[in-house]
Amino acid sequence: MIPRPSAFLYPFFEMNHAALQPMRLMANMGLSFWQNEANPLRDTSLGRQATASLTMFERATRRYAKPSFEIVETTVNGKAVAINEQITWQSPFCQLIHFAKPASAKKQPKLLLVAPMSGHFATLLRDTVKSMLPNFDCYVTDWQDARDIPVEAGSFDLDDYTDGIIAMLHHLGERAHIMAVCQPSVPVLVAAALMSKNNDPMAPLSMVLMGGPIDTSKSPTAVNKLADDKDLHWFKQNATMKVAGPHAGLGREVYPGFMQLGGFLSMNMDRHVKAHRELYHNLAGGEDAPAEKHSDFYDEYMAVMDLTAEFYLQTVERVFIHQDLPHGTYRHRGELIDPALIKTTALLTIEGERDDISGVGQTEAAQTLCSGLPAAKKKHHLQLGVGHYGVFSGSKFRAEIAPMITAFLTAQKP
Repeated sequence: MIPRPSAFLYPFFEMNHAALQPMRLMANMGLSFWQNEANPLRDTSLGRQATASLTMFERATRRYAKPSFEIVETTVNGKAVAINEQITWQSPFCQLIHFAKPASAKKQPKLLLVAPMSGHFATLLRDTVKSMLPNFDCYVTDWQDARDIPVEAGSFDLDDYTDGIIAMLHHLGERAHIMAVCQPSVPVLVAAALMSKNNDPMAPLSMVLMGGPIDTSKSPTAVNKLADDKDLHWFKQNATMKVAGPHAGLGREVYPGFMQLGGFLSMNMDRHVKAHRELYHNLAGGEDAPAEKHSDFYDEYMAVMDLTAEFYLQTVERVFIHQDLPHGTYRHRGELIDPALIKTTALLTIEGERDDISGVGQTEAAQTLCSGLPAAKKKHHLQLGVGHYGVFSGSKFRAEIAPMITAFLTAQKP
């Protein structure tokens, strides 16, 4: 049997990373020399240029580690409140992080933030969490890197994802609010529809869908057009492969994070090249503040995770190729999903005017699908002047979107 085109890509990626290890060690040794405060050449033009060159090489060849939230404090009613990060529920594929406040703190409504499982880690929602913490008891889904999950743990597909959301809502023990950022908008809407159909007492009190692909036929982006041009067989042959050593998930079929990152970078390559050129000049010029800002952003952006192949392929098929939800053909474990059955879960949809991942109208489509909700329980917001990431982070999110979300959620009563 002829190996599929992607069969050797993962091993090649790992071998390439390993082959560069000696050079990375040399680069780090060089940085230790040039950045040493005792080095009289440290702040000379030669020293700064050497530091800039070595830093660029090290950053271009490193494996970026999973970031941490590092949220230790918030403000509630004008007073500083400590945050204790805890894992309160887990499966092999997900941990539920609780940003717990002291037991003495006033009880707040529970909010489950469902992070996207689309290549980046849950810390991408750091700004979202910080903005919600003053008014809500926040929980975040921390999806695990598939390359680190042994094959013996079993499979994980889109239906498992949806079941996990329902299980976490049950774990919270009350009708909580739920917020989905990007990709999980679909399984969150499906979970709400299932829970409503089954008269589940833990059905969410409200759901916020942000920049999500509910109907990808609306304002199609480059992501949507790729699915239009290829069939599922092409994605299986070219985008999925088996994890290579030295990872614990050796042999697991995945959609690798490095491929997703390549896709993200290619969508705005000119901007990324310009940003790295500016980083070099900032380092060579001794401008530490902009260099640090760049590093903080790209440390997060370049840290990626693998997705299980079955989850990735089901998402491509149901959401992008067949567009099952808007066509009324979406099934969860064989059961037809009807968002019109949602009667008591309020709906807020949010889009970004310049979103190049989930185009304008794709998330708003949920408003039409949830026809069983009265107008008073539905709201849509189009944020002007922001792209995909501006929907859930950044200055406009903090100043305009977050206060609106808080007002909408707090208006909902059990």
